[in-house]
Amino acid sequence: MIKFLDLHKINERFRKEIDERIKNVLDSGWYILGEQNKLFERHFAEYIGVKHCISCANGLDALNLIIRGYDFKPGDEIIVPANTYIASILAISENGCVPVLVEPDIETYNIDPKKIEEKITSETKAVMLVHLYGQAVQTKSISEIAKKYNLKIIEDAAQAHGAIYDGKRTGNLGDAAGFSFYPGKNLGALGDGGCVTTNDEKLAKRIRAIANYGSDYKYHHIYKGINSRLDEIQAAILDVKLPFLDKDNKQRREIAKFYRQNIKNPEIILPETYDEDAHVWHIFAIRTKNRTKLQEYLENKGIQTNIHYPTPPHKQGAYKEWANQSYLVTEKIHNEIISIPISPVLEDKEAEYVVNVLNQYKG
Repeated sequence: MIKFLDLHKINERFRKEIDERIKNVLDSGWYILGEQNKLFERHFAEYIGVKHCISCANGLDALNLIIRGYDFKPGDEIIVPANTYIASILAISENGCVPVLVEPDIETYNIDPKKIEEKITSETKAVMLVHLYGQAVQTKSISEIAKKYNLKIIEDAAQAHGAIYDGKRTGNLGDAAGFSFYPGKNLGALGDGGCVTTNDEKLAKRIRAIANYGSDYKYHHIYKGINSRLDEIQAAILDVKLPFLDKDNKQRREIAKFYRQNIKNPEIILPETYDEDAHVWHIFAIRTKNRTKLQEYLENKGIQTNIHYPTPPHKQGAYKEWANQSYLVTEKIHNEIISIPISPVLEDKEAEYVVNVLNQYKG
């Protein structure tokens, strides 16, 4: 079986270095908010090209902290793509704000810039950009809209570690960005983890305090905060893996290029990219009319797949208030999408096998 994502094989490459760093953490006797966090935060901020990186417990918390950090009020509206993973939307509603769904571009699967302005009202405070599947949102025109209406740009960069748009990495394309270090991400921990990146010093200080029980120093609480901190061991592991991220992304791009050049089945719609550097191929998502049939076919041929995501947020029980709303582009994507194996450890012969099997498929 060709695994959709072989996490053991990915992390085995770093076993010696990870073992050493974990030993250092254990020997230090300091397991939360210590030197490993400081080290990783500094290195990741330098990598992204921002002044501040604030680590936290997970990617959802990262987005939640940004929204709390801006002190948006209940009823404030935040524009967000309709086809995103539900975490983007949960962060908005968790803070009492109103998610305003905008359809994606069918080619890139990212939010359609042409459809944003029509959704802006006097209550709109921000646009959340989701770099879905690893492709950076083309932010130039969106930045102009945000400036026109005095809106914040929040990046959900959970799937796009290292992607580059207009000379800048994701995480440095807006006012603040949330990252996830869930194990399956391009830069993944061995457990949950996340961070916020920003150039806004005031926001960074506020978020750092909110994430630590609202405390700016021990037993002094200036906000009604939460507990969202990255464990020292996970920070150490991420710091080991960070120097290899660009190399791993390059390998993902090579596999994606091979897929896009060699999958020739008219039953299959391949993903598009407007710039090779802008996509880090966290997910290689193809589309087909009869997804269930294709998934069963691939499973029988020994190829593991996944679906990102089978049900759009507006059709989830958590948001029953949207049950009667229709987002045709989003629904088309969610009905047809299926993700095939891609990772820095996928072997050439495995990629070739995937291509051959897909080319033989009859829908």
